[in-house]
Amino acid sequence: MRSAFLSPIRFYLVFAAITCVFCSLTGRLVFLQVIKGPALRESAQNARQNFSILRARRGDVVDAKGNLLATTRSVVELGVDPQSVLVEDLVRIPELAELLGLDPKEIRKAFLTKTRQGMNFNGEVRQIRWTKIADEVEEQLYGRVMDLKIEGVYGNYKHSRLYPGKRLASHVVGFVNKEGTATMGIEKTTDYYLRGQNGWRESERDGRRRELLQYRTREISPVNGLNVELSIDRMIQHMAERELAAIVEEFNPISASIIVSEPSTGYVMALANAPDFDPNLFNRAELSDLRNRVLTDVYEPGSCFKIVAVGGALNEGLVSGESVIDCSTSVCWRGGRKYRLPGDHHPLGKINVREVVSKSSNRGAAQLGILLGDQRLYEYCRAFGFGTRTGIGFQGERKGVVHPPKRWDGLTITRLPMGHAVSVTPMQMHVAMAAVANDGIIMKPQLARRVFDSEGKTVLDFKPRSTHRVLRSDVAKLLTDMLVGVVADGTARTARIDGYEVAGKTGTTKKIIDGQYSNRHHVASFVGFLPADDPRVVVTVVVDEPKMEGSRIGYGGSVAAPAFRRVAKEVVGYLGVRPKEPKKELAVLPGRVSRGL
Repeated sequence: MRSAFLSPIRFYLVFAAITCVFCSLTGRLVFLQVIKGPALRESAQNARQNFSILRARRGDVVDAKGNLLATTRSVVELGVDPQSVLVEDLVRIPELAELLGLDPKEIRKAFLTKTRQGMNFNGEVRQIRWTKIADEVEEQLYGRVMDLKIEGVYGNYKHSRLYPGKRLASHVVGFVNKEGTATMGIEKTTDYYLRGQNGWRESERDGRRRELLQYRTREISPVNGLNVELSIDRMIQHMAERELAAIVEEFNPISASIIVSEPSTGYVMALANAPDFDPNLFNRAELSDLRNRVLTDVYEPGSCFKIVAVGGALNEGLVSGESVIDCSTSVCWRGGRKYRLPGDHHPLGKINVREVVSKSSNRGAAQLGILLGDQRLYEYCRAFGFGTRTGIGFQGERKGVVHPPKRWDGLTITRLPMGHAVSVTPMQMHVAMAAVANDGIIMKPQLARRVFDSEGKTVLDFKPRSTHRVLRSDVAKLLTDMLVGVVADGTARTARIDGYEVAGKTGTTKKIIDGQYSNRHHVASFVGFLPADDPRVVVTVVVDEPKMEGSRIGYGGSVAAPAFRRVAKEVVGYLGVRPKEPKKELAVLPGRVSRGL
């Protein structure tokens, strides 16, 4: 029997092949375990480890009566894991697209795009494990999507901000953007209380990215945000916004603003601007529409500002209500200095201080300013709150401009008392008039009343805050009486309300266009309060460039005062403020008509 013959060449070839295979395997193992080991271990750990943030629910914003102005709802961020998609599920893409209202091509692209180029220098290709398909899907719709049973399609629950009132009080409430950042309004001002504290969870997941509850190692529960109650009253806010809509329709202005507040507390019951926006669709609004013009837009207040010079002169004891001022002259001499006085719309002659207010005399106000002198007039401007922020707390509020006396020219002392050479915000003018209504005390304007928890318990109370006294109580009452004359038989007769004594002042100012006062561009305003003997409501109306028929001027008395009357009448009726003189009505009796006594 002959022994098997093995060729040496064949033996060494087989040996070399086997050696190469084992060397290759050994090299691959060394590469994977030693060189790439840390990176692969980290990748595997990341694939198994599930670290998720548990979002806290943002608190609600409600009005003074508890009506929702901003709330949080649960929605689903829908996406797909392209690695898990089955070929047989691709036929369901049209159904999914129809449910979501999306283009089937976009969904197909998300399903089939399984890799992407890495951002590192070597351009490593990485698998895609999540592609977002739709954002903020309602829970009910998400259930219908899941009924399609498309492998790899799933969603993550998250919170979304909802504003039920849509445009109502949009500049007060503000909004939270898509990244969850409070951007403006009360949402930003009270964000510390509203946002709560996020929690987190650490666990593991299987190859299908399902959480393994038995391996959940740590969980910190979120702390939901607190709720904020505003001083805004939804009904009064609606009244103001409805009036703004009427102003826009009738006069087509660049903008218009209305403020309603309680003078004794400083609580703002309505703050409205036109144009406005829908916080639910903030990303579709023009940037200019997001501006809270009550706090950001400045204008020359005109005759409304006369309360500063008149109030200051009365408070210093320089004049009384019956003091006579000669308004027939165009110049005034004082301390050996000659002052050029502004003109009045009509010759007024010699009139007392009451008539200076009721007839809105520019020359009379200028002479009261001269009596005060540069420094004292400036100090009263500052005391009334001009040239400084009101402290309402909203971002973007402007100080306005009140120049110190060292920067005045020869005309400032006579123009400042009539509301020229100064710029103010509507809120500043509103606060100044509210001080007159509040016995001469400046109150800090406030929009938030309290912060409360889910059980309704008050956590933080924002009580009314007075800042300082600007006028003596008797002077404030005397000035109020003069302002009643403005409405009763002066320049603001269109602001009268039957049964109520109304105090207020109109303002009409020319705008500066190309460095000069324009005869065609005006700001019309009215600031007033009622009832005059026990003020409950202060209302400010400012209309920027009302368009009038023909060459007519949009005076405060013809544009802003009627708007004030309509809003104020509705507000006092809603608040249950009884008229001082009930209107006599006809009583219809069977067979005859008799007049009620």
